[in-house]
Amino acid sequence: MRTHISRAHEKTMLEKLAKQTAIYGISTIVVRFLNYLLTPYYTRIFTQGEYGIITDIYALIPFALVILSMGMESSYFRFTTKAEEEGGDVAQSKCKVFATTWGITSLAATLFFGVVWLLQMPISEVMGKVYVAHPEYVTIVAAIVMVDVWSIIPFSRLREQGKAMRFVLLKAMSMLLNIGMAIGFGVAGLYDTAFGIGWVLIANLGASVITLLALLPTANGVLPRIDGALLRKIFVYSLPLLISGIAGTANEFVDRQMIKYLTPGGEEMAMADLGIYGAIVKIAVVMTLFTQMYRLAAEPFFLSSFKKEEFKEANAASMKYFVMASMVIFLGIVLFRDLFALIVGSDFREGIDILPLVLAANVLAGIWFNLSFWYKREEKTKYAAYVTFLGLGVTLALSFVLVPKMGYRGAAWVRLVAEAAMVVWSYTLCKRHYPIPYDLKRIGEYFAVAVVIYCVSEYALAGLGTTPHTCLNIVLFTVAVAYAAWREKIDIKGLTRAIIGKFIR
Repeated sequence: MRTHISRAHEKTMLEKLAKQTAIYGISTIVVRFLNYLLTPYYTRIFTQGEYGIITDIYALIPFALVILSMGMESSYFRFTTKAEEEGGDVAQSKCKVFATTWGITSLAATLFFGVVWLLQMPISEVMGKVYVAHPEYVTIVAAIVMVDVWSIIPFSRLREQGKAMRFVLLKAMSMLLNIGMAIGFGVAGLYDTAFGIGWVLIANLGASVITLLALLPTANGVLPRIDGALLRKIFVYSLPLLISGIAGTANEFVDRQMIKYLTPGGEEMAMADLGIYGAIVKIAVVMTLFTQMYRLAAEPFFLSSFKKEEFKEANAASMKYFVMASMVIFLGIVLFRDLFALIVGSDFREGIDILPLVLAANVLAGIWFNLSFWYKREEKTKYAAYVTFLGLGVTLALSFVLVPKMGYRGAAWVRLVAEAAMVVWSYTLCKRHYPIPYDLKRIGEYFAVAVVIYCVSEYALAGLGTTPHTCLNIVLFTVAVAYAAWREKIDIKGLTRAIIGKFIR
């Protein structure tokens, strides 16, 4: 049984994490939500097939970013922490870590762009007829990837230094530039030209370049410069993260590729299905943003200088609260999904039934992220590869069975099952090698409450009219929020005052 002191210590640590999550979160939600405003715009001016191309491209970009970043974000946090633990000239040691990780990622990105530029036609032929007609799309995407990779480590440095607001302001600038140019190109009628959705890519590239130029002064004169001895040590840590990152990101994007290549009816039908699937995934914006903002705060938090028992205590508690918050968000979206469906154009709403599956998969992805901290902390990152390759294997195997029969609905089920398999295997490894006292009873309780409320709304109240159903859903959602706050004795007013005070200071 935990002592009173451990509970107090847990509260202190979690308040720190909650404040950091809120600082990143409130700002990041605003920034990312602005970017997601392009979804209702694009799904109203492009056809399902055209939006399918955008979905296809923006599923491939994260995959390239993971490969070229080589796990250096987590490595940067881990090795700057080690520099503090080792003492000496800490500032100089941190600069060396920054210069080396920035140098190797920038070099990799530049080489990547050169190769794609030289091989754009063969790559276009592999990607499909649309890209053969517009091989320049491939080159522009490669340029976007290159510039974004150049920016990854400088952005990580801002997080490590606790400069959350500067981080968010630069991200906001990038999003606003992208939105402004994208809508401006539409108003100018450029999407109706032969270049078509290429202007979507140009807007993205322009925003990325300007953001990089604004980010460079934060380096404080440090240039990308690779220290060979340090890089070898970093690679020992980061290589398993790279491998797992490739598998993990492939697991996230391969569902789009399976829809593209396995959906019966030809390429036109496949791209239309891909467009619908991509649009519905975008509706899950709130859950995605919550997971992203939690990641921004949690990664440097848990990879800092914790004692082993403190780490276990904090990680166990954060898992419980993460699940609690995720279930509230899940209910907030699925209970009112007809309203969220208005985000996308009417041609895309036929796929709204897969939204609960997508949201549940996102919750499981966040749980797996929480389960990954122990092996990053202990520098046993090989376990990341084990888990992500399991997920990728499940995704590939089930996709060949379900996607040809069910189309994008099959892809949604595959995504959910794969994430569940990764959570189960990751928890098994954790329990075997680094036992953490997760409160499984309370976590299961929050899952059960969410499932019961969802089923009551979906089945017991299904026969009611729209207005009564919506009113009762509001009651059900309020009950869920009140129950979570009561169960954890959360001082919502006190936490809100603390967060506002942090911003004011």
